[in-house]
Amino acid sequence: MNKRIAFLGLGAMGAPMARRVLAAGHPLTVWNRSPDRAAPLGAAGALVADTPADAVRDAHVVVTMLADPAAVRDVVAAFAPVLRPGTHVVDTSTIGPYALRDIADLLPEGVTLIDAPVMGSVDRAAAGELTLLVGGDADPVLPVLDLFGAVTRTGPMGSAAALKIVLINAVVTGVAVIAEAMALADAMGLPDTTVRAAMVNSPLAGIAGRAFAQGVHYPIRLAAKDVALAVATTAMPLALAAHERLTAFSRDSERDLGHLVELVRESASLKTASHSAP
Repeated sequence: MNKRIAFLGLGAMGAPMARRVLAAGHPLTVWNRSPDRAAPLGAAGALVADTPADAVRDAHVVVTMLADPAAVRDVVAAFAPVLRPGTHVVDTSTIGPYALRDIADLLPEGVTLIDAPVMGSVDRAAAGELTLLVGGDADPVLPVLDLFGAVTRTGPMGSAAALKIVLINAVVTGVAVIAEAMALADAMGLPDTTVRAAMVNSPLAGIAGRAFAQGVHYPIRLAAKDVALAVATTAMPLALAAHERLTAFSRDSERDLGHLVELVRESASLKTASHSAP
């Protein structure tokens, strides 16, 4: 409990994760690009750093939870020069294995990088019920990772970052498929409650449950970012189509992924109405 933890990135997922570190009794230093997001944790007892370098200067474990590969690169580049040998850097962001290798190249000798992207939403982050995909030499940081949820070891560094892209791409593409299925059901005149009940009692249950979930927050813009990481890797026509769907609703980009079902249904209804107009 005497090991100082630095947590950088206090967005919707990062803030509740950092709060769990503080609640467990670890000395905690936090940093966020928008300082106002760090204020509640400062009031709860964390030290609030002005810069990424200040945040990690005395840390034994550094945890990053940032929006995209560019953000992680920028922040790690800012703090890497002050890291001490023996420090463990844990990236819980979703950036893919190629960006993770770039991050590894930024770190000085003697610093260990662990990829630990998470599956789950804000409510699970607050409850410590995330699923962590963990690659690399994570044994020294397992007590910290256990605060966030269940750990699944995936192999060498980079394997977790890769698996997260595989899994999240399947989830996002699946939600897009559910959205179109609901639009098809509307066109065929089927009752909403009947279709939803049939879906959640079918092999589609898991994806349908995520599509219809309430009280979760995985913004459409981040879903689009994650799918873009997949389609940049190999030819994926279905994922590309899902990405086009996601980016078409830019005005709703901060809404949860599940809102895509409503958006696709509304769009399909408007097109049907225009085609049937005299």
